[in-house]
Amino acid sequence: MEVLYAFGNPNIGVYVAISDRVALIPADAPEKVERALSKNLGVRVVRASVQDSPLLGVLCAMNSHGMIVGRLVRERELELLKRVLGDEMNIEVLDVKETALGNLVLVNDKGAVVSPLLPRHAVSRISDALDVEAVQMRLGGSYLVGALGVATNKGVLLCPLASDEEVEQVIDVLKVSKGGVGTVNRGNVFVRSGLVANSRGALVGFETTGPELMRIQSTLF
Repeated sequence: MEVLYAFGNPNIGVYVAISDRVALIPADAPEKVERALSKNLGVRVVRASVQDSPLLGVLCAMNSHGMIVGRLVRERELELLKRVLGDEMNIEVLDVKETALGNLVLVNDKGAVVSPLLPRHAVSRISDALDVEAVQMRLGGSYLVGALGVATNKGVLLCPLASDEEVEQVIDVLKVSKGGVGTVNRGNVFVRSGLVANSRGALVGFETTGPELMRIQSTLF
């Protein structure tokens, strides 16, 4: 696990989308981000954008089987993603009003937790694209399930707002062996904003404390 200073702020998770195979980063991301992802998380790094935005962690959700993006993705962006990734993963454009899909879907290679904000027809599309069972639920009363959690194929970290029952339900949906609650960047409950992880490792925002790092390690790996 590496603490990373990048993008001028500790919110590395809003800029990076990742699976066990691929990481998407902004076109102008520092080289040290690409090196850290490749070295520590063992992924192929692709420079891209969605909606002409660098906020890839917010605007898409992905696992090793596929990725989903919102309807406002530009055609040239979609063409690049399909050209670079289309042979190895599904790329699905969801025709729904919500576009910050990374904030609304918590996924690994075994399951997906989907926000109730998304319509039922979108849930089946997500399930097909990511090749997992998808279950709709809230976390701690919030619809932002993707922003409030980070999952690997080994474990899941959720925000402290999640109840014990919700933690157990997410563990069951994602088919992981462990899970728990924690924060990043000195108490930020939106754990996805400051944490990028897959089954091999994690990068965290530079304000993340020692106790937070220990909690991340114990729940995700």
